[in-house]
Amino acid sequence: MAAPLELSCWGGGWGLPSVHSESLVVMAYAKFSGAPLKVNVIDKTWRGSRGDVPILTTEDNIVSQPAKILNFLRKQKYNADYELSAKQGADTLAYIALIEEKLLPAVLHTFWVESDNYFSVTKPWFASRIPFPLSLILPGRISKGALNRILLTRGEPPLYHLREVEAQIYRDAKECLNLLSNRLGTSQFFFGDTPSTLDAYVFGFLAPLYKVRFPKVQLQEHLKQLSNLCRFCDDILNSYFRLSLGGISPAGQETVDANLQKLTQLVNKESNLIEKMDDNLRQSPQLPPRKLPTLKLTPAEEESNSLQRLSP
Repeated sequence: MAAPLELSCWGGGWGLPSVHSESLVVMAYAKFSGAPLKVNVIDKTWRGSRGDVPILTTEDNIVSQPAKILNFLRKQKYNADYELSAKQGADTLAYIALIEEKLLPAVLHTFWVESDNYFSVTKPWFASRIPFPLSLILPGRISKGALNRILLTRGEPPLYHLREVEAQIYRDAKECLNLLSNRLGTSQFFFGDTPSTLDAYVFGFLAPLYKVRFPKVQLQEHLKQLSNLCRFCDDILNSYFRLSLGGISPAGQETVDANLQKLTQLVNKESNLIEKMDDNLRQSPQLPPRKLPTLKLTPAEEESNSLQRLSP
């Protein structure tokens, strides 16, 4: 009997089994390869201090990062690429590198750096899955990590300013989407009729960008103009995740969105209050401690106090 495989990952919304790209990559690959994963969704009972999911746990192993998890599943005979040729395998590695270099920075920016998207969608959604008080800290930490990752990889000469970096990463992302659309063409999957690792990666990074409802939709609008990529995401959702979405109907989704809006207002109100209190504390004048005046007693009073202390 095979050892149980448990995947800890961020949960879903907007018709997705997960809104987290790397979690979606692993979940999709498991569906394609037939790996029997038990999915443990991070929720309000989570007690971790970092957002380094997805994490695959077995009786003897703990594996993180999508590439390492997929390699582990292949070693367990759950291989979605066994029908690929050597050339197709090389193409898979090339397109995954393209996605991570050209598309990932724009996805991170859309979710975690673009202020309207972050404060109205990303921050309240993730905060609702994290226990207090980490819910007030961890989203901001992830946001700063995303910005640092973007600037580390793209903030080189001649792109010194953030606006220049933003313009470049969105140009690169749109170019990447165009290349993926041309490669997919009219096919159901990237290498024919059977999904593979490349399909898992493309789906994982495109589906949240396609489905999550953002106020700023620069890259989302471009994606929706590429109908074959949108059809690709819809086909995978309908074929592999239809029974695992919790049966949310369109009316139910409206309720979820309404609750998310209320949560957004609550989280932002709490965050603003804490920031204001912190600013007030930093700006308040620091006065030296006051010394209490020393009372001097007359000789008669000192003699009276001494007699009182000696009396039973």
